[in-house]
Amino acid sequence: MRRMNHKPYIPHPFQFLMLFIVWLLLTHRYSLGNMLLAAILAWLVPIAAMAIRAPTTPVRRPLKAISFFWLLLGDIFVSNIVVAKQVLGATERLRPGFIAVPLDMQAALPITLLASTISLTPGTVSIEITEDHQFLYVHALHVESEKEMVDRIKRRYEKPLKEIFQC
Repeated sequence: MRRMNHKPYIPHPFQFLMLFIVWLLLTHRYSLGNMLLAAILAWLVPIAAMAIRAPTTPVRRPLKAISFFWLLLGDIFVSNIVVAKQVLGATERLRPGFIAVPLDMQAALPITLLASTISLTPGTVSIEITEDHQFLYVHALHVESEKEMVDRIKRRYEKPLKEIFQC
């Protein structure tokens, strides 16, 4: 018996559901016509987006991603306090600077998440990633030791991201 290879009617069910719900919540209209329009858009948008979607690195360890999220949230909270003390204190003691963080990852998504993580943490902002993906340049509000800051970024952020994406 030959098995037929057919495509599902809704190729991206989760995206379909999310777009359908968001459309209804945005329009605040729950008529049959609006629900039909929501269903058509929720079906077409993911299909149309597939043509422009770049391949991404899959998450290999989702539980590690959850723990990384909580680590990041804690670091954002603590950094807010540290930066507030620095800014409200004697600003002449601040030593702003640029650092180059050597990257051990090559995939675009993990590097982008690393750069975003750094920018989300108050007191630091990602500036540029070199074209060869060898370095990420970061500006920091206060740099006591460039080596310590690089080590901290690599240990707290890059290492978990490498584990999450297995890259």
